[in-house]
Amino acid sequence: MMMDKGLSIRQVEDYLSVAENYIDIVKLGWATSYVTPNLEQKIEAYHQAGIPVYFGGTLFEAFIVRDQFDDYRRILDKFKIFHAEVSDGSIEIEHDAKCHFIQELSKDFVVLSEVGSKDEEKIIPPYQWIKLMNAELAAGAWKVIGEARESGNVGLFRASGEVRQGLVDEILTSVPSDKIIWEAPQKSQQAWFVKLCGPNVNLGNIAPEELIPLETIRLGLRGDTFSHFLNQKTKIEWKLSARS
Repeated sequence: MMMDKGLSIRQVEDYLSVAENYIDIVKLGWATSYVTPNLEQKIEAYHQAGIPVYFGGTLFEAFIVRDQFDDYRRILDKFKIFHAEVSDGSIEIEHDAKCHFIQELSKDFVVLSEVGSKDEEKIIPPYQWIKLMNAELAAGAWKVIGEARESGNVGLFRASGEVRQGLVDEILTSVPSDKIIWEAPQKSQQAWFVKLCGPNVNLGNIAPEELIPLETIRLGLRGDTFSHFLNQKTKIEWKLSARS
């Protein structure tokens, strides 16, 4: 999942020209979509490339805290957005209510739900992460997102950016890996998850300029994972237009 936090249409086209094949979905970070000019054209540029787009969870929360859930649904329809993020990282939402929003939105949209707080002082114990994630998947979420923010220093990570390894290990005992998108904006975090879960691990909050570097991490073609994949003895075949 690539994070777009204010790219111009021309920048979108430029990044797609080199990294389109490495993007599965794009998040328009937090509420940047609210202040982005030419939003419809930018969304269309992604859709033309076959890449889904969704609004960041903070925008959802901004509508919910003002009791404007129906208005939020109308905004998704207006901009032809088919995916929706449900989160409670900035406001407190009763979990039953959050699951209700997931259930309602999942009738018409593909829902991603985010677990974790943006408050670095709020530490959620592993059993609670597991309980929340499984409940939100049961409510209709397509994927659950492990919170880390754009900076990668809250939620799944310590303030230093170090992974809370015990937390991740416990989550993986009870939640299927393919159902989780781990927000991992930092290179060291990306390499850690690739080593733990394999090259196809779902990673999120990836900056546009980090898409190709991340692909080399997945393939063992960067120092961070070079030795990790050597025992697989995969033959390198050069392709002038990767994955085309």
